[in-house]
Amino acid sequence: MARFRGRLTAHPDDRFAIVVSRFNQQVTAALEQGTRDFWERQGVDPSAIDVVEVPGALELAVVVERLLASGYAAIVCLGAVVRGDTPHFDYVAANAAGRLANLAGRTRTPVIFGVLTCDTMEQARDRAGGKAGNKGADAAAAALEMADLMRQLPAGSVGS
Repeated sequence: MARFRGRLTAHPDDRFAIVVSRFNQQVTAALEQGTRDFWERQGVDPSAIDVVEVPGALELAVVVERLLASGYAAIVCLGAVVRGDTPHFDYVAANAAGRLANLAGRTRTPVIFGVLTCDTMEQARDRAGGKAGNKGADAAAAALEMADLMRQLPAGSVGS
């Protein structure tokens, strides 16, 4: 029996992408900074990190789909969808998550879902560097671990 587990290891040839929504920018900018800071603490060269800004969470998937052929070790998607008084939240959150999950399931490149779906702006701020930590850093950790895991797996075993 073989057992595989990714490590929080930065490899010198790895390049990473962050696709970040500008909607709720106060929150998403903090998520992006948390992602970048975590990677840099793990030894990722800042020049190996590309950032693509999109208007909102629904636009994340179309950009990710374009980037998948670009040779990134992993792509982190960041956004903040905050519940309002209408069902708009439900449509945006569900569609963004579903479209990104669909892309992640069709590729060998890890696509990390770092989109906050919160009831209040206070909850979003708490998860973007506040009392609940920074979920951007959590997404960065998942990206490093998955990139390392994908290198370990035998060809054809995942995402073929």
